[in-house]
Amino acid sequence: MAALIVLVVVALFVIFVTAKTVRIIPQARAGVVERLGRYSRTLTPGLTIVVPFIDRVKPLIDLREQVVAFAPQPVITEDNLVVQIDTVLYFTVTDPRSATYEIANPLQAIEQLTVTTLRNVIGGMSLEDSLTSRDNINTQLRMVLDEATGRWGVRINRVELKSVDPPASIQEAMEQQMRAERNRRATILNAEGVKQSQILTAQGDQEAAILRARGEREAAILRAEGESRAIETVFSAIHAGRPDRELLSYQYLQMLPRLADGQASKVFVIPSEFTQALGGIGSAIGGLNGQPPASAAVSAPEEGGAAAGR
Repeated sequence: MAALIVLVVVALFVIFVTAKTVRIIPQARAGVVERLGRYSRTLTPGLTIVVPFIDRVKPLIDLREQVVAFAPQPVITEDNLVVQIDTVLYFTVTDPRSATYEIANPLQAIEQLTVTTLRNVIGGMSLEDSLTSRDNINTQLRMVLDEATGRWGVRINRVELKSVDPPASIQEAMEQQMRAERNRRATILNAEGVKQSQILTAQGDQEAAILRARGEREAAILRAEGESRAIETVFSAIHAGRPDRELLSYQYLQMLPRLADGQASKVFVIPSEFTQALGGIGSAIGGLNGQPPASAAVSAPEEGGAAAGR
């Protein structure tokens, strides 16, 4: 019975020693080995052998890129305004030995260094610059932090400002300013639209007036040409027909009522040519009855005498 107990104890001891001797390091991890309290070596991923009871493996260090978000920090700008800034930090452990022995708490040290650097950078900027120059602030923070954390075995990959929150009164004033700016732009756009509309309307009226004037001019020209052609036609027709005195007298008598047909005509004056026209008509009627007109009787001897003289 005692021998069995001894065998069990020995087996457990062997298993314990084997577990202490053989270590498996996962990928993207690193282990620092101390031999008798002093740094010995750094374990890389894979299977490794350590000396039990002499070598001690410290907690494994993650070599992957890590992300840490810091609590909002009050920062005073150049124009004496307090803003709350949230930062997000991306870092990677590049040297497990330095990260273990050069700094006791890397995350706390990086946070305090970030806050200090952020206050120095933001303190030289106004509120408007701090809101619009995030890329510049991120670049300055990364350069300062990377230089300071290099001896800690930590590389700062990226620093981002998560949010920049000015005081509530400043936010309200900024919102009012933005609303006023938007209203101003809307008013300008509306005025420009009205201006363009009025310009287009005036141009349309101008073109319409020009077209109407051209149309009236062309219409007047066409009417004048038509009247001219009508007068020429009538004149040619009259000369081609060779009207006698009696026909002209008759046409003259027909035009007299039209001359008197007016609303403003109060007095009708019979011209002296009226008696001549009547005489001409009477002569024409007498000629139709077989009696020679007086004018013809007077002119006959003259024509005969002229003929005789010839």
